[in-house]
Amino acid sequence: MTKSELIRTLKIKYAHLSEKVLKTCVDLFFDEIQTALKQGRRVELRGFGTLVPRDRDERVARNPKTGEKVMLGKHRTTYFRAGKELRELVNQE
Repeated sequence: MTKSELIRTLKIKYAHLSEKVLKTCVDLFFDEIQTALKQGRRVELRGFGTLVPRDRDERVARNPKTGEKVMLGKHRTTYFRAGKELRELVNQE
C-alpha cells in the first residue's frame, strides 16, 4: 500500500474529511515518526509494532554484484518489530 492508497482508503472511511486534510494528517504522522527516529527515540505503535533506531558499527561487507569486499562505515538503521496483534493477524489462516 502506498501513501496515496492509504489516503484514498481513509477518504472512503472518513468521507466528511477532505482529501487535503487527510493528506496533511498522514504527512504529519510520518513526519513525527521520522523526527523521533532521527533523535534516536523508539516509536511504539501499540497493536502494530515498534520502530527502534540502531547504530551499526563499521564493518566489512560484500558487494553482491561483484563479490568485492567493501567497508561499510558506521551508520544508523531502523529495526521494526511487529506487535503481537499484527503478527497474529498476518499469520491467520
